[in-house]
Amino acid sequence: MGGQDREAPGYNDGVAFTLRDFRREDFETLWSIDQKCFPPGISYSRLELAAYIRRRGSFTLVAESSDLRGNGIPGPSGRNVKPSSNTLGFIVAEASRRGEGHILTIDVVPAARRLGVGSKLLTAAEDRLREAKCHCVILETAIDNQAALAFYKRHGYFLLKTIPRYYSSGVDAFVLQRELLSQGEPS
Repeated sequence: MGGQDREAPGYNDGVAFTLRDFRREDFETLWSIDQKCFPPGISYSRLELAAYIRRRGSFTLVAESSDLRGNGIPGPSGRNVKPSSNTLGFIVAEASRRGEGHILTIDVVPAARRLGVGSKLLTAAEDRLREAKCHCVILETAIDNQAALAFYKRHGYFLLKTIPRYYSSGVDAFVLQRELLSQGEPS
């Protein structure tokens, strides 16, 4: 599924960014972002993240700042905050042969949160899963991750089930789902 260099521009709250496919040289940056976004036991090891990125049917989209001036992005105080690189976030998703999409992770650097980066990544991944004829998409999130739960609810996800002790830290996970193809669309 990867390999194409589709760039999708985004521009929210004065932050210009583009989405593109993963490149091998992105890996260490993406792993570092994952470590900052999730606590130990929920964040991925290098080996796990690499395996998910390489899985059959998976793709990884990267959000990059297109602000070439290096002015940073507006932080919570209104002052510009400079991320450590121009990578603002990423999403890893996969399409199964059964027509189900799966969001494996979505990570946005703290300085770029609430600026539309996560929404743009999620929408782009859902579009790609639709192209792969996925009729729905599922994901797991820690039951105590209130920000993620609110984000997915805004995007039309609903609770499917709970998996006890899903994460290595012992935290339970909610499995959330969203329909991608309406009943009238061919799958």
